[in-house]
Amino acid sequence: MSEAELIFTALSTRQIAESEDSTGMTENKSAAKTGGGIAKNARKELESKTGNNVVTSGNYLPPVEKQKIKDTEQ
Repeated sequence: MSEAELIFTALSTRQIAESEDSTGMTENKSAAKTGGGIAKNARKELESKTGNNVVTSGNYLPPVEKQKIKDTEQ
């Protein structure tokens, strides 16, 4: 997920949820679908203007190193 993809999705969905005063799973699901549609349109327009893909197969955040759990048995 690229930075632009993350921003489009997070901001549009959050704005919709806040404007509809969404609480609970059902209302937030509706806000997510609406926000996702807005993000899709914004992504397509940006891609058409820049000629670059917004959606990537990579992760926006760097991978997190997993910490090994110490064996407490002796």
